[in-house]
Amino acid sequence: MITFFTDVIQVYEQSISAVCQLDWPKDRLLVQVLDDSDDESIQYLIKAEVAKWNQKGVNIIYRHRLVRTGYKAGNLKSAMSCEYVQAYEFVAIFDADFQPNPDFLKQTVPHFKVNTNKPEYFFGSSSHLLSVYNAFTLYISLVLQGNPDLGLVQARWTFVNKDENLLTRLQNINLCFHFEVEQQVNGVFLNFFGFNGTAGVWRIKALEESGGWLERTTVEDMDIAVRAHLNGWKFIFLNDVKVLCEVPESYEAYRKQQHRWHSGPMHLFRLCLPAIITCKIAIWKKANLILLFFLLRKLILPFYSFTLFCIILPLTMFVPEAELPVWVICYVPVFMSFLNILPSPKSFPFIVPYLLFENTMSVTKFNAMVSGLFQLGSSYEWVVTKKAGRSSESDLLASAEMESKIMNQLQIQRGPSESELTELNRLKEQKEAAPVPVKRVNKIYRKELTLAFLLLTASVRSLLSAQGVHFYFLLFQGVTFLLVGLDLIGEQMS
Repeated sequence: MITFFTDVIQVYEQSISAVCQLDWPKDRLLVQVLDDSDDESIQYLIKAEVAKWNQKGVNIIYRHRLVRTGYKAGNLKSAMSCEYVQAYEFVAIFDADFQPNPDFLKQTVPHFKVNTNKPEYFFGSSSHLLSVYNAFTLYISLVLQGNPDLGLVQARWTFVNKDENLLTRLQNINLCFHFEVEQQVNGVFLNFFGFNGTAGVWRIKALEESGGWLERTTVEDMDIAVRAHLNGWKFIFLNDVKVLCEVPESYEAYRKQQHRWHSGPMHLFRLCLPAIITCKIAIWKKANLILLFFLLRKLILPFYSFTLFCIILPLTMFVPEAELPVWVICYVPVFMSFLNILPSPKSFPFIVPYLLFENTMSVTKFNAMVSGLFQLGSSYEWVVTKKAGRSSESDLLASAEMESKIMNQLQIQRGPSESELTELNRLKEQKEAAPVPVKRVNKIYRKELTLAFLLLTASVRSLLSAQGVHFYFLLFQGVTFLLVGLDLIGEQMS
């Protein structure tokens, strides 16, 4: 199953192509393209791409909702309610910018129980013969005796643009720690972790018994994972199965993404807390859910970083009686940064920028945490993360040729209708008449600039009072806030 949003339209063609070439029998697969865009020209181009693969024998369906509520959760809920879904047992979910390798299903399917008397079905696609499926079924039916409690198999993300600029390099550090430490450790010791929303295979029975996709938060992936865990389903994380995708290259896109990723969990925490307390799972699993899964990364660490390094430390420079020990402002954050960077050793040269930038991002995360915890307006704000489409650059044709290529395919395979030709010609004329893209204008972030002023003023005060290491930290942290506040990180700094 592929979920598409308007802001990631740059990559739709290659993503559909990747899913439609998964190595699995065509007659045992179904692809659903879930398009939630409101641009008719984009909808038509996606329909044409779906028609192309349908003509090649792929069982692929295009869906566009008339009532577009509930964001991604609403889209998935609508798709899973279709009658034909009842014939299937598993669903693989991919966001629009994700491109699985052809062997994705062969690397994930064996972890589920397979009944040789009943074929297994997936939302995906394939181009191989049935004999391949039979051999594969024989293999896993002999090796695996069944894993009926397994609800989810999650693959790891790998990033095509991780070295594009400083911002993408810093994101790669965080995400490497998330996958190689958090996901793996939780998967091994707890059989539970947060579903990443994409690049995972769900047992449909697990989804249904856990209440299905709910539209109550912006983190539907975390929501269904928690409910499935409380219902006794187990998860497996596969760090060696990697799916290609992108990270945001602009600070604006990253900032909005992080706001959703931190406000949503706090909103969900309020909703799930009664269920966690009253459920029949072990006490230590309840403690893990409450303290580690929800509070540590989403509440405690942002609160600690923001209050200590952005408020308390600079203010102590103006209060001679107040003094923070060196280990609080130096040793502890350096040690924590060192642990975070261990899973990506090639990123060690960026440990100082990483520490400073994470402290800067604590402003956004703290604000998001408060809005989610107290259910403020922005806690249910969904902004699709903009991607550059770099994962498709090597394979996509020039955009000016896209419409003519689709037209030729339609002519060869089934002959286009007059309305289709008219629509394609109209799209081509729009492309040719499109104005030259305007150069990106930097945004101004007032909160970051205000804290930059406070930190830089405190650094001057520290210098005058000869407070040593405090001066260097305040200076560099203030400069980092200044760069971020002027939007000089990300696309502007390669």
